Amino acid sequence: MVLSDVRKLAASYKTPSVAVIGSHSALDISSGAREYGVRSIAVCQKGREQTYKKYYLKRKSVLGVIGCIDEIMLLGKFADIAGKKAVSELQKKQAIFVPHRSFSVYVGYDAIENDFSVPIFGNRFLLRAEERNTPKNQQWLLAKAGVRIPKTFPSPDRIDRLVIVKASEAKRKYERAFFTVHSPHEYERKSKEMLSHGLITEEGLESALIEEFVLGAQFNFNFFASPLTGELELMGTDFRRQTNLDGLLRLTAPEQTEILKIARMKNIEVGHVSCTIRESLLEKVFEVGEKFAETCRREYKPGIIGPFALQGAIIPTESGEEPVIFDVSFRVPGSPGVRYTPYGGYLRGKSLSVGERIALEVKSAAQEQRLGEVVT
Repeated sequence: MVLSDVRKLAASYKTPSVAVIGSHSALDISSGAREYGVRSIAVCQKGREQTYKKYYLKRKSVLGVIGCIDEIMLLGKFADIAGKKAVSELQKKQAIFVPHRSFSVYVGYDAIENDFSVPIFGNRFLLRAEERNTPKNQQWLLAKAGVRIPKTFPSPDRIDRLVIVKASEAKRKYERAFFTVHSPHEYERKSKEMLSHGLITEEGLESALIEEFVLGAQFNFNFFASPLTGELELMGTDFRRQTNLDGLLRLTAPEQTEILKIARMKNIEVGHVSCTIRESLLEKVFEVGEKFAETCRREYKPGIIGPFALQGAIIPTESGEEPVIFDVSFRVPGSPGVRYTPYGGYLRGKSLSVGERIALEVKSAAQEQRLGEVVT
C-alpha cells in the first residue's frame, strides 16, 4: 500500500465520517464523534451487532434524539472489512477508520497493511509492533527510547527471581495465560501442569515471554500524540479489572491459598477503573511518553498518531518512585474512563474522552485541510 495514496484520498474528503469495528472501544469513539458533529459508522459482525444496532443506534424518542451511532455496516465476519466491497463502501462514505485491538485481532496485520486501503487514524504499521515476536517490537522500542522496562529472561534456566510468564492461551491465542514462578524448577512444574490441562500449547510456551514481575502500583498512562499541534497530551490514567484476579484479591490470604488448590488465577481484562497519580510524578510520566513517541517517530515514520497507552507500574527506588513500562497499546486503549480523570481538564478546561479527542482532531484537520496528516 502506498502511503501517499491513502493520504491523498483522505485529503479529498469534504465531510469525513469516523468508522470503527463494533467491539472494544466503538461506543467511546462513536460517542466522541457525536459530540463534535462527525458522522459515525459501526462495522459489525452478524451475531454480534445487537449492542450497536438495538441499544446505541441513533434514533428519536420522547426524550429527544438518543444513541451515538449513525449507521451500522453489517458483515459476515469482521475480516471481511478488508475485502474490496467493504473497502469501496467505506471510501464512498468518506470514512476515517479508527483502529483498536479487536481490529488487529480479527482482521490481521497483513490485511491491515496491504489490503485495507481506507485512511486509518493512526499509524497502521505500528499496530504489529504490539506483538512480542516481531522485529522492532514494543520492547525494542521501549529499550531504544531508554524507558525502564522489566528484565526479560531468554530461557527458563536463567530465572533467578519472581517472574511472570506470558504464554498464549491454547484456545484464544489473542489472550495470554499468565503464570508466576521464581525458579527454573518451579517453571518446569507449572508449565507441565498448564500443558496437561490444555491451557497452553508447546508452541505457545516456546514463544512465551519470561519477564521480571514488577511489584508496584499499576497504571495505564493514556496519551494522545497530535500531528496538528505537535504536542503530547496525557488523556488520563487508569488501572485494569481482571478475572478472576479481582475476586481472589477480595479474599484473605488463607482463603486464597485454599481456592488456588482447585482454581487457576486468570488475568483476563474485563474493565478499567479511573485513577489519578501523584502530581509530583507527572513530569516523569511525560518524560517517558515523550522519549517513547520520539523513538517511534524515528523508527516508524510518521510515528504515533493519536491515542496510545503505556502500561506499567510505579515502583519504589532509593532515589524515589519511578515508572516501569511493561506493555504498549499503539492505538485506542480500551479505557473510556479516562474522561473521569482531571488531566484533560487541566489542559483545556474540561476532560475529554478518547473518542472526543479523536473527533476533535479529525474535525480540526478537515477544517484546516490537513486530513492527510492524521492518517496512514
